[in-house]
Amino acid sequence: MIIGGLQKFSLIDYPGKTSAIIFTLGCNFRCRYCHNPELIIPEKYALEIPLSEIYNFLESRRGKLDAVCITGGEPTQHADLPEMIEKIKAMGFLVKLDSNGSNPEMLKNLIDKNLVDYIAMDIKAPLEDYSKITGRKVPVEKLKESIGLIMKSGIGYEFRTTAVKFLTSEDDLEKIARTITGAKNYYLQKFILAKSCDSALAGKSQYQDGELAAIAKKLEKYVKNCRAR
Repeated sequence: MIIGGLQKFSLIDYPGKTSAIIFTLGCNFRCRYCHNPELIIPEKYALEIPLSEIYNFLESRRGKLDAVCITGGEPTQHADLPEMIEKIKAMGFLVKLDSNGSNPEMLKNLIDKNLVDYIAMDIKAPLEDYSKITGRKVPVEKLKESIGLIMKSGIGYEFRTTAVKFLTSEDDLEKIARTITGAKNYYLQKFILAKSCDSALAGKSQYQDGELAAIAKKLEKYVKNCRAR
């Protein structure tokens, strides 16, 4: 397990819980809007944080934090992810996992072993059109399998899409919502240009809060709860 960052406190990343956030290094996608290039592009990698330092910090936060969120990068590409989560769970923390859904085998392993309490899966685009966002060919069946596993898992979950106006149309968002019909939570995330993997995004018009809220309201015919954030 290679760790590239640690945020020691968050009130917003695990719904209703206080948490710390662990950022893993490395990702199999190259999403154009990614705001963590230092976690996905090898030549920009952040300095690795030893796992012992992570565990020592979490030991010091027992009884003070509710949960640990594991994000990236893409955590599921690390074969020893279950081992790390087992140690975190043994300290008494809830665990939330952020994933791009490309590794359903790992997701199934974590769910079957009761190692995750909440999963957030990013759905980048209509499943047949992933490469326009990710820069990689992604097997649609793997994404569908991950969606099904999450929806049937019995644990807390959400799906979410970062909406970049000139890349993700309202029609695209409706196609995604139809794909996850019946899902508990679907969030449309407003793209904010800070740092990204694609300089071409600078200067492009973006969705405004009211636009995304209106789209979210329409999509509630497919999912139980859809919100813009």
